[in-house]
Amino acid sequence: LIVLGAGVNGTTPSKSLLYRLDAALSYLEENPDCVAVLSGGRGKGEDISEAECMFRWLTARGIDASRLFLEELSTSTEENLAFSMDLINGIFAEDPRTDGGPHIVICSAEYHLLRARSLAEKLLGTDVGTLPARTRLPLLRVSNYMREACGIIIQRLL
Repeated sequence: LIVLGAGVNGTTPSKSLLYRLDAALSYLEENPDCVAVLSGGRGKGEDISEAECMFRWLTARGIDASRLFLEELSTSTEENLAFSMDLINGIFAEDPRTDGGPHIVICSAEYHLLRARSLAEKLLGTDVGTLPARTRLPLLRVSNYMREACGIIIQRLL
């Protein structure tokens, strides 16, 4: 599971990050053999990295720290995915449990998954699964879908 970062207010997860964490927590509880890469660097106004914030939140709710790997350098979705895959390749390079490679699921906001999945499949050359984090505030959902539509158009043009 790759959990894509979102804003942190000081050391507290933003609403967007909380939605992702709720989805990731449920997934990790339902899949006890699954490990997660928590992906996100430290941005403006953040006292800790997004990955560290996610780590603290998940371990406080009972997820074993040994199942969580932090990717703390990324500043964009493309970096989230590329740096997370570097980490995954290092972790599973010689692990016999992988059956020919890890099975990747990306967790992000539902409005972000189309673009994130497209980027991941381009980087990996394979299909990836998605785990949507449902945005509960309707106004936030609408504005974020509009922003993502612009992002997809720009991505396709480049």
